[in-house]
Amino acid sequence: MNRQAPTARQSDVAKKRIDQIDVRGKRVLMRVDFNVPIKNAVITDDRRIRMALPSIESVLSRGGRLILVSHLGRPKGEGFEKDFSLEPCAVRLVELLGHKARGGVKFPSHDCIDGAATAAVNMLADGECALLENLRFHKGEQKGDPAFASRLAAFADIYCNDAFGTCHRPDVSMVGAPKAMTGKPRVCGFLVEKEIRYLAGALSNPAKPFTVVLGGAKVSDKLPAITNLLPKADNVLIGGAMAYTFLRSRGAAVGSSRIEEDRLADAARILEQASKTSCRIHLPTDHVCAQKFEENAATKTIAGDIADGWMGLDIGPKTIEAYASVLKASKTIVWNGPMGVFEWQAFSAGTRGVGEGIVAATAHGAVSIVGGGDSAAAAEEMGFAEKLSHVSTGGGASLEMLEGKKFESVDLLDEA
Repeated sequence: MNRQAPTARQSDVAKKRIDQIDVRGKRVLMRVDFNVPIKNAVITDDRRIRMALPSIESVLSRGGRLILVSHLGRPKGEGFEKDFSLEPCAVRLVELLGHKARGGVKFPSHDCIDGAATAAVNMLADGECALLENLRFHKGEQKGDPAFASRLAAFADIYCNDAFGTCHRPDVSMVGAPKAMTGKPRVCGFLVEKEIRYLAGALSNPAKPFTVVLGGAKVSDKLPAITNLLPKADNVLIGGAMAYTFLRSRGAAVGSSRIEEDRLADAARILEQASKTSCRIHLPTDHVCAQKFEENAATKTIAGDIADGWMGLDIGPKTIEAYASVLKASKTIVWNGPMGVFEWQAFSAGTRGVGEGIVAATAHGAVSIVGGGDSAAAAEEMGFAEKLSHVSTGGGASLEMLEGKKFESVDLLDEA
């Protein structure tokens, strides 16, 4: 369910998109994010591949010669490692594209810039596609190696960035290669354009009331985002383990809940700062607790202070109800981070309840944006991802955008 997205873009400058240039007979180097979970050579979640399909199909259907590049996992950077091969992605891409991939998907194995890769690229005909092997088999990908950048750049006539999940990284395939293609078209794909339109738009031009939902384990992870969003948001709903650092900073007893001792002063400062603005920070008033951090531990719902020996592992039913009420009245919602240990059934109600509250608000016209990572995984797992305006593919990238950071990988793309 795609509600109207905010119109602002990063730096308020629209970037040229892949469908806005002629690709027939041209070789297009497209950076995608196929960093998908794989177990026993089987992809367990292909969402990132599926999200790249519109850009891929746009090039193939218009007679472009498509060269896909991506990283996968964290190999040593010393050459081919079977456990980090993109071969399962090539297989899945063939299945997803079907007849739209003329001649299938070529996959030269073991290396992305060797003779086999070069031959595969040179043999591409109009409307054909090749997926090259994992970029991170080369140390140069993450080291800014100009020689590696030149090798990638030499493959193509056009560069396309459709890998939002790595837009915040200065890797060669994100920055060095397109820089080496100066004078050639450098454009964004549909996914990157959509991600920036939603995330940057939410920050620069949100419909009010604007509510931010933040969860996860650490205040330190979300501190820059909270600081950046306080002047813009009307409400900040906090859950997850980070809530206990905030509660402890104002003197509440939190039992043995996880807190960051070195962030108590920061949490107190944020609460004080918010009290002087029109933004209201909401903290849990009740908690689903256990005495052990175990999936099947006995649980107890505790309102107010948490007794010694108990730890909060999810927000409680009264907090869910209060948060749902705030969400119902919201017109723009950004969600980053789960409300509890959602992977365990006993502590998943908070994340589910907040997700359902966001779905309900979306159905009544709110723009809802899930900022990747665990919250995106929860939205997918719990079945409401398709009912939200936008679910980001980039956890780290979306969080950095919420922090107000600029991405060189986006800034260097051609303006529309």
